[in-house]
Amino acid sequence: MPQSLLARCALALCAGVALSGAFEPIAAPWLIPLSVAGLVFATRNLAVRRAWLPGLVFGLGFQFTLLVWMRAIGPDAYVVLSLIEAAYFAPLGMLFSMFGRLPGWPVWSAAAWVAVEQWRSSWPFGGLPWGRLAFASIDSPLAAWLPYVGSTGTSLIWALLGTTLAWVVLALKAQPVRALTTAAAVIALVFLPTAVPYVVGGTGDVTVAAVQGDVPGDGTNVLFDHRQVTANHVDATVQLAADARAGLVPIPDFVVWPENATAVDPFRDEGVNTAINAASDAIGVPILVGGIAQGPESDEVLNQGIVWLPETGGGDRYTKRHPVAYGEYIPFREQLPFTANFGRLTEIERDMLAGSRVEPLNIAGVRVADAICFDVAYDDGIYDQVRNGSDLLVVQTSNAMFVNTDQLEQQFAISRVRAIETGKHVVVVGRSDIVGKPMAMMLVQKEGPLGATNANATVTVVHSQSHGLADYTRQADILIVAIGRPQAITAEMVKPGAVVIDVGINRIGDGLVGDVDFVGVSKVASAI
Repeated sequence: MPQSLLARCALALCAGVALSGAFEPIAAPWLIPLSVAGLVFATRNLAVRRAWLPGLVFGLGFQFTLLVWMRAIGPDAYVVLSLIEAAYFAPLGMLFSMFGRLPGWPVWSAAAWVAVEQWRSSWPFGGLPWGRLAFASIDSPLAAWLPYVGSTGTSLIWALLGTTLAWVVLALKAQPVRALTTAAAVIALVFLPTAVPYVVGGTGDVTVAAVQGDVPGDGTNVLFDHRQVTANHVDATVQLAADARAGLVPIPDFVVWPENATAVDPFRDEGVNTAINAASDAIGVPILVGGIAQGPESDEVLNQGIVWLPETGGGDRYTKRHPVAYGEYIPFREQLPFTANFGRLTEIERDMLAGSRVEPLNIAGVRVADAICFDVAYDDGIYDQVRNGSDLLVVQTSNAMFVNTDQLEQQFAISRVRAIETGKHVVVVGRSDIVGKPMAMMLVQKEGPLGATNANATVTVVHSQSHGLADYTRQADILIVAIGRPQAITAEMVKPGAVVIDVGINRIGDGLVGDVDFVGVSKVASAI
């Protein structure tokens, strides 16, 4: 254990950087207990009044590495946000030092981690949950805990693994039997959910079409030609309608457009309103439109998912519950007017208001919980809608400004966590290439804290260049295809009776086809 403050800070820095590796793009969750243990060692037996420094250094290493994608917004935003988020770990270092003197300190220290994580995720201005330990649980044994104890409980178990690891290392020499017994008990705790599987009956079937109309140019500026963005989604939906009538694709029960599919109020802008009506009438089913609507005042806006019905137009709406401070609105604009004159804050001419909806949307008879962009990282909006009976969770997002950054993978991982945690299938709709990856159907068959359950699937991920691709696809009971190659999956590659989900959209001549040979595979599959 390091003795000098400099050595402790060096250890804390390494542990913080390592923790960021638990998240995408590295996605090595086994780094979590090692990193938490590193912070324990960095603060152990250190005076509480000095332990804030290793805690802060840990936070700097973690947040500056995790949030490097914020450079897409600007270096100033990246530095300021990383510093603010890192500051929360200073009091955590002091708590680790203080609780380290108590009996049962691994439990108290793990609780302190989660308390600070909750604080950081909710304050100020709604907080920022990015980097919660639970969000790194995908493809790890602890993912099975998500439907039992939610994200907060799973974070607690991760933190407890780290603090217990530190205790085992410290006790191994003096109390080897007790240390090894404790380690075995903790390992058993990790795998406990697999011993109590729950089988879930489905409530029905629904076909959802996710339309991604693309963005002009390099895709990083949604507002550069926002009318073309809307036109792209209209055209893609009209083409989908034509393909459905021709029998090339199934007729959907409803269609989902992403966040910012229209950047002007579709109720007030006649051209956009007419275009969306044309798309809705062509497809003949509701469209969940991601759009910006005018707020109560002229300088206020709402980021909404709007249920657009054929013939009657826009109706029920979900409003984003967690707009981003200094990204979508400027706090205390009237009291501190000079803040609006710094850097890219000048681009925020109107403030986005937060929504408060707790009921799921009713779309074509399906109760749909909506989350818009960063909403997926917050518990409250999703939990409220799931408690009130949602059948499906939809994440409408526009990650265009983060193209070619790790933000895409990190947010997608959070969506996968929500699928397991809530027991709901997740439709992720965005204009980034992240949506080309298989959808988040890693459904764990466990009873959730919200009363939701899920399917216990064994998942194999392959790609177009995988050796013996057909050998893998023929084993699948559920085959999800998103490889960007027209009709690449043929009937011979599909297990009889399998359910096939074709995510691909490819243009051939004057029409659109998927990645699956629909005509051939439909004769083999039980559903496509």
